[in-house]
Amino acid sequence: MIYELREYVAAPGAADRLHRRFADATLDLFARHGLEPLGFWHVREDPGRIIYLLGFADEETRARSWASFLEDEEWHRVKRDSEAEGPVLTELFSRVLVAPDYVADGG
Repeated sequence: MIYELREYVAAPGAADRLHRRFADATLDLFARHGLEPLGFWHVREDPGRIIYLLGFADEETRARSWASFLEDEEWHRVKRDSEAEGPVLTELFSRVLVAPDYVADGG
């Protein structure tokens, strides 16, 4: 099992638009493409900083799910519409996490 930890930093004044994009469309698109968040948070003091964790059986599954999502025409429309007033993100961090040999499946 591998995990992907992603963090999004909203552009100034765009936190609400970023949250709406996830709530209204992105999470449904994730489900369609096999991207299931295991946890989803925002930083208490900074709601424009969204962090979530995804789990995958292996790297091939991860790559296939993201490729399918990024090719989805509905995703392109959602992204374009949500950015009509300007960018919603200033930064996006993605880290693939794997468990060390001495810990079974990360804990």
